[in-house]
Amino acid sequence: MVQKKILVTSKEFLLFWKENGPFRYALTCNEYPPVLMELDEWIFSNDIFELLKCLMQFEPRKMKFVKAPFNPKNTKILRPEKLSAWKINHFPEEWNACNSDVFIPEGHLTQTTLDRIDRIDRIDRIDRIDCDEDPDGENDAVQVEKVFFQSLEQEIENLGYLLLAPQGTSKNAAIKTYLEEWEKDDIDAGLV
Repeated sequence: MVQKKILVTSKEFLLFWKENGPFRYALTCNEYPPVLMELDEWIFSNDIFELLKCLMQFEPRKMKFVKAPFNPKNTKILRPEKLSAWKINHFPEEWNACNSDVFIPEGHLTQTTLDRIDRIDRIDRIDRIDCDEDPDGENDAVQVEKVFFQSLEQEIENLGYLLLAPQGTSKNAAIKTYLEEWEKDDIDAGLV
């Protein structure tokens, strides 16, 4: 389950956290103007993949992982070496200007995305799936989606977001230090 909420002050955040949480993950935009979010908006979830899908507006935009319209093994076609054979249809235009190791504009996934998690073992499994066994490529897409979101989680702060996640053996997002700084800022701004 994912919850979205606009929280302007640290007091509002803490009250929301106590009434609806605790959560494993909390995410907000660290830039102004915010990208893919409203000003002072937070997304909360216990599932990082669902949180990232909500941020990308995965369902409303009807995004889907699909084979890219080229064969990476065909060396006669000129294409950047870092591209993988996968892309995300209906990718957020807002991220086309992002500098990322995970994707390039229009949602083309990079080879880094596939190399990053469980390196050779996972990629070998994706490459070995026979088209006759899975004619629609659904098993491939599920595996690539999982790898993409694992990679995106590692890179989300480089894209201008703040992700509060569990630290150490905690089961919930580490919010204490962030809230202390936020409360101090609220006091300095005269909001509290």
